[in-house]
Amino acid sequence: MAYPRLSITGLPDEIIQQILYYVPPASIPSLQQASKRFSDLTDEPLLWRYYCSTRFKYWSPEHDIKQKFGGYVTDVDWKKLYEHRCAVDRTTRRIIDSILASQMGRIEKFERIAELGYDAKDTLIQQYRVGDDAEDALARRYYSDSVLGYLHRTLAIKEWSKFKVGESVTLERALAAYDMFVLHDREGDFSYISDFFDDLAGRIQHQHCDFSELTLRAKATAIAGFLIAHNLTGLRSERTYRDLQNSFIAIALQTEDHPSVPLISTTIFCCVAQRLGLDARPCGIPFHVYAMVFPTKGSALDGKVLQEGEAGNPMYMDPFRSAQEIPIDTIKAQLSEMGATASSHSTFLQHSTITEIVLRSGRNIMNSVQYAHSSAVAQHTNHGSHHLTMVSNFPDMESAFYGALWASILVGIPSDGDGSVAATVRRRQYLPYILEHFETHFPTDIGLIERYIVPLFQHLPEYDQLSDTVRVIRAGDTMPKQVKGRTEDNVQHVRFKVGEAFRHKRYNYLAIITGWDVECGAGEHWMQQMGVDQLSQGRQQSFYHVLYVTTHAIPRGGYDKL
Repeated sequence: MAYPRLSITGLPDEIIQQILYYVPPASIPSLQQASKRFSDLTDEPLLWRYYCSTRFKYWSPEHDIKQKFGGYVTDVDWKKLYEHRCAVDRTTRRIIDSILASQMGRIEKFERIAELGYDAKDTLIQQYRVGDDAEDALARRYYSDSVLGYLHRTLAIKEWSKFKVGESVTLERALAAYDMFVLHDREGDFSYISDFFDDLAGRIQHQHCDFSELTLRAKATAIAGFLIAHNLTGLRSERTYRDLQNSFIAIALQTEDHPSVPLISTTIFCCVAQRLGLDARPCGIPFHVYAMVFPTKGSALDGKVLQEGEAGNPMYMDPFRSAQEIPIDTIKAQLSEMGATASSHSTFLQHSTITEIVLRSGRNIMNSVQYAHSSAVAQHTNHGSHHLTMVSNFPDMESAFYGALWASILVGIPSDGDGSVAATVRRRQYLPYILEHFETHFPTDIGLIERYIVPLFQHLPEYDQLSDTVRVIRAGDTMPKQVKGRTEDNVQHVRFKVGEAFRHKRYNYLAIITGWDVECGAGEHWMQQMGVDQLSQGRQQSFYHVLYVTTHAIPRGGYDKL
């Protein structure tokens, strides 16, 4: 029996629409020209919304993409939106190619990509993950990652800059900005953290079917209990308390054991509690951070109706250690043991502002970085040590410290500060450090320095010097770079070659040489901290850039004298 010949044109519109989901968007223009029917079918908003949702993961905030995906499909011109994203993709690729083709104008090119916003992130990650078969794979990965880092820092600094002009910043976004400095191509941006907290709130409600009927006090303990039961707060081992990763909220949420210092644990609790209708805020006392849960107006935490003019008392929680309420007398006893007078207890027992929490988190990050550096220095100077501490290279210490410096300058002064005088003193204190990190590790951030740092010093002696620095760096970026040739004289003392693998005789780490300097080319601060001048030949000897295979006793910055 002969079957009739079938053609795609004989299929119902509904079937063809389903088939179109498997057609690459680049083929759609050809289909549109096939017939009026195909032209109409390929203009369906559902198809283009599908393309937008499957082809692109990251979106600039101005798109409000989450609301658009959840709304009526006809409310958005999805085809136009898809075409916009394709245009951003083409522009980003073209600029990356230009960065690779010439050393001139790279700062301006970084800034052009950042102006495209978060829409450029998908393309940057694709470029960063280019295959090994690409002839410029290493360079493309390096510069794509550099531009991506610049984009992340731009968004973080923009968030912190809102404090100066009095704009509202949520606790989670203020702390998530630190994660943006160390993010690279991993998950953990503002949207990720927000979605994670939304999911946690939903899971808690699902687990407690009667959650809406609980008192505020019971809700607070239920939330803390859920977080602790799922290892989302606290530390499994006190030995890792000073680990740098414990001070980043996104890293704490992502890591299998979810380790975090008290400040981050309390922030996680507060952010989830706020989503579930509780007025939860952090309360920082010396050496610890608690959470405060406030009653609603006219009632106590246990639901008791208060008389007119009567105020309910807040409760204190320590989600870092426990799911139970902490009696206020216990905290007062701790304060007294630390030397605080009884008359000052009420000051400590107030909730902390977001500004204070951000600055405190920055200090935690700085302390962790300095601890890691001092540990590495101790290992280098302890020649006889056979028990070397593991020094983690994640998150990147220089990026973390750089972020803490930016926050210290931008976010403001704690409530006990002396206004503009204290602000000026603080900014002058941190200015040399942020400039050193900028010049050494993040030279393409000159636009951020120009936009956010320089205006802070207007009418101060530093202003003219900063302005001159900006002009010099921008002018230098437009000039051809001088090529430094190698001669027999300047390389005769360089014993090892790029690509050689070695195991360090003293510190036993395994690494590969990726570059070298005839003499130490690191900054003065690094050389002093690492004791370079105490070496037998000091700084006048070859130093090597290396890629580590192991993490035992890693010298700062992956730079060593072999």
